[in-house]
Amino acid sequence: MGESIVSLPMYDWPELQIYNDKFYQELRKSFLSQGFNAPATLNRTHNNMDVWLDDNLLLSQTCGLPFRTQLKDKVSLVGTPAYGLNCGAGSYYSVIVVHQDASAVDLDDLKNKTFVYNEKGSQSGYAALLYTLGTLKDAPQYFTSSVQSGSHRQSIRNVAEGRADFAAIDALSWELALRHEPSAQKLRIIANSEPTPTLPFISASRSRKELDKLHMAVVDAMVALDEDTREALLFIGFAPMQLSDYHVIEDRLKAVEKIFGSQY
Repeated sequence: MGESIVSLPMYDWPELQIYNDKFYQELRKSFLSQGFNAPATLNRTHNNMDVWLDDNLLLSQTCGLPFRTQLKDKVSLVGTPAYGLNCGAGSYYSVIVVHQDASAVDLDDLKNKTFVYNEKGSQSGYAALLYTLGTLKDAPQYFTSSVQSGSHRQSIRNVAEGRADFAAIDALSWELALRHEPSAQKLRIIANSEPTPTLPFISASRSRKELDKLHMAVVDAMVALDEDTREALLFIGFAPMQLSDYHVIEDRLKAVEKIFGSQY
């Protein structure tokens, strides 16, 4: 076995790295106290999927979509962060945003418009958007124009700069954008997606006893955080979610594939 790996890639914006590092220092103390071999620093150099599939993975955060479609039988679920999003603990949703000067007021007004998404492997930026658009009659014929941005933050910039008409941004990224990304001030929300379980913390395949220790280590680390760090990361708790709680993501993906077919 090599050195253990810990990463927190999903909300590691430049403005948040100092806070994620503080969180990790508390995590590391907790891991060591629980008998785990924890690296000195977060891993920010490796491809996310490579990290998630590494047998040496101690802890990382992944998106719900790859968790259900690619990782569920290869990793262990440690738990799910609860964020201050005015949503059920352990859940989140996406906001669908347009330029503040756009004429659109509801989903119907988005027909034949271009949407931007971070990547097709994203639950909040792609699958949740198509699932929401799929509630409209004859949706596949209207939503044929899209561009990939690479990140939620870039999607926000694309809409603000007129390179796309709308985007779905997960509610935590949206809150972070309101704090740190000036382009967000040029956008407005016209709809929300239905909530799903938020991005889970995972580890390599482990025994139930080890997973319980990891879960408690995360809880202890969150409790130990100073108020500024906790507020910057929007942490309010850590939910003991089960794999079955994430079935809804797979069910909605099947609905998207049924509606949009090969276009998805």
